[in-house]
Amino acid sequence: MSETPVPAGATGVGLTKLTPGADPGDRGDTDRIKKGNLREYGIIGALIAIILLFEVLTGGKLLQPDNVSSLIQQNAYVMILAIGMVMVIVAGHIDLSVGSVVAFIGGVLAIAMMDWKLPWLLAVLIGIALGAVIGAWQGFWVAYVGVPAFIVTLAGMLIFRGLTIVIIGETIGGLPDGFQQISNGGILGWLGYLGQIDVFTLLLGVVAAIGYVLSQFRTRATLRKHDLMLEPAGAFYGKLVVVTALVLFFSWVLSRSAIGTPYVLIIVGILIAAYTFLMGRTIFGRHIYAIGGNVHAAVLSGVNVKKVNFWIFVNMGVLAAIAAAVTTSRAGAGVAAAGTNYELDAIAACFIGGTAVTGGVGKVSGAIIGALIMGVLNMGLSIMAVDPAWQQAIKGLVLLAAVAFDLINKRRVTS
Repeated sequence: MSETPVPAGATGVGLTKLTPGADPGDRGDTDRIKKGNLREYGIIGALIAIILLFEVLTGGKLLQPDNVSSLIQQNAYVMILAIGMVMVIVAGHIDLSVGSVVAFIGGVLAIAMMDWKLPWLLAVLIGIALGAVIGAWQGFWVAYVGVPAFIVTLAGMLIFRGLTIVIIGETIGGLPDGFQQISNGGILGWLGYLGQIDVFTLLLGVVAAIGYVLSQFRTRATLRKHDLMLEPAGAFYGKLVVVTALVLFFSWVLSRSAIGTPYVLIIVGILIAAYTFLMGRTIFGRHIYAIGGNVHAAVLSGVNVKKVNFWIFVNMGVLAAIAAAVTTSRAGAGVAAAGTNYELDAIAACFIGGTAVTGGVGKVSGAIIGALIMGVLNMGLSIMAVDPAWQQAIKGLVLLAAVAFDLINKRRVTS
């Protein structure tokens, strides 16, 4: 079969364009698509399997409505950080500083509200601006000075952890109720109830499911329009059914929880939609994939690599600030030890979700699924009263298995 390669940066997924007269149903193309999508199907299947496993092992406690709500609230920070981290890793970098940045900005937020007496919303906006400044500082060293991101962010991890200890001599509590509701409250009863079911939460799930289906059909139509290879119809519709069923099921479970739709779920949902669009349908997103796929080819193609790298880290700083607001709200206080190992959680979520360790490959949706897998592991093992030390060991094994699977699958695809 005759085919013309399409740069990964042109599509964001490294697909192959068929020449006129080629048969899109060619068996070789079909096999390649199946292998290329094995990672995506695998992580969805892994999430379902882990949920079912712990639902059985915990005697049905895992999927109780309030536990599902807590799962989202407790892991919102991982999802937020993973969205930014997947962009960093796809571009071929790493960020080890996000946990310390979360702690530092969380401390600033607490001081702004308690000592400076600022309204909590203004304090959050100041925190986001501070996150952008921190990201710009680190992005400058990476993009324009040429210091490896590993070194820059390792230095950042030490700097901002130290500054956090300096500004938070002791825990700063008593934060405003409105601020604490960000991570502890939810939307309940806005549209009434159907028995014990919150109508708004259920309706939100239906809207999300419809939006997902429409976006997938739109993406498939775009690929067909540009003569790009499509995944087999059976796999495509099977994925639609599974994901839609999951969304509807969890919205039904949440609709019976004590808080309905958690506010942090709204925040995370907006971020997922925005960054999925950014990575898949904008020039900036395609440039990130191009840099991670082959930085030299990206330069020859006219990509401003320094500018893209700079804004990747600015964005990471902003998302770290949002995660800081969520974390501080959840704790109800500014704590010097906040954010410990958050960077490892975010990185692990990306790798478990299929982001390639070598860069150039990764999706926001995959990182979110990776974060959910980690969250389900944490909650399931906690319900089972497994020792925290064993929990860490199990999560480490899951991460190792995910990366090994990625490397083995990549060899199969290129073979």
